[in-house]
Amino acid sequence: MINRFTGLAMSARLLANGPAARLGAQRITLRSLFTTAHHALTIFGVSAIVMIAVLYVRPDLAHSLSQALAARPAAAMPAPVTAPPLHELMEAPAVTAAAAESKVLSPAEEKALLGTRKQQQWVTEWLSKRYRVAGDAANMLVSTAYVTAREIKIDPLLILAVMAIESRFNPFAESPVGAQGLMQVMSKVHHDKFQELGGVQAALNPVANIRVGSLILKDYVTRGGSVEAGLKSYVGAGAFATDDGYGSRVLAEYKRLKLVSAGKKVPTFTPPAQSAPAAPSVPATVTASAQPQEAPEPPAPEPELAGL
Repeated sequence: MINRFTGLAMSARLLANGPAARLGAQRITLRSLFTTAHHALTIFGVSAIVMIAVLYVRPDLAHSLSQALAARPAAAMPAPVTAPPLHELMEAPAVTAAAAESKVLSPAEEKALLGTRKQQQWVTEWLSKRYRVAGDAANMLVSTAYVTAREIKIDPLLILAVMAIESRFNPFAESPVGAQGLMQVMSKVHHDKFQELGGVQAALNPVANIRVGSLILKDYVTRGGSVEAGLKSYVGAGAFATDDGYGSRVLAEYKRLKLVSAGKKVPTFTPPAQSAPAAPSVPATVTASAQPQEAPEPPAPEPELAGL
């Protein structure tokens, strides 16, 4: 009887100690996991500190690593189609060939066509104030117009006057009918002229746009026999009775630029002209430029255009 009670007591003691033993084993397992994680984080932190120290001491390795990381995603993505930079366009075959084939001008002829450096500076400063263009940007556009004018034998002030009326010197201007850039060239119509300058995607590149627009303008003036006829064709109104005052506005701006280049004081603000009787509007099917954007001005007498 005593032995039976002793066995029951021992069994009860074992049953009572069973959960405590299991709980202790679990605590030991969790402590081991935390210890392992702590050691791993310590090793990772030390490795990161060592890596940063190595890159700090060896900047060439840091540069090589950054290039390798930058090249991996770029290799997987297709390269975007962009227009060539300005210096490449200035050295394009079409530009260099035209410069090589152009007739060598005498000092008097070149001065009459391009003016002096001081005259270009006057024109640049006046256009910068009138159209609120940054000085460096205005200088680049004026210089490009003068270089292009010398190559294709056209008055640079006429090019600048067209740019002023067409886009107000905004190189990213686009019209609803597809005219683009400073001279509002219809790149879809004149796509062949952009082939040697990077394709039609170069239509918004200032150098390419000025060159192609100037070539179109020179061609229309030559075929039309006068600047007025050339401007009328440029705006797409060659087959119509009126150009809606476009030619008058360009020639008025040309006259102002002529006075500026002569050192005259010309106001940068022009008051709007009085309203004139409504004239038939020019249709949207233009060939070189978009519809004019300013109010008509009274017709101005045709000035003398050097080099045309």
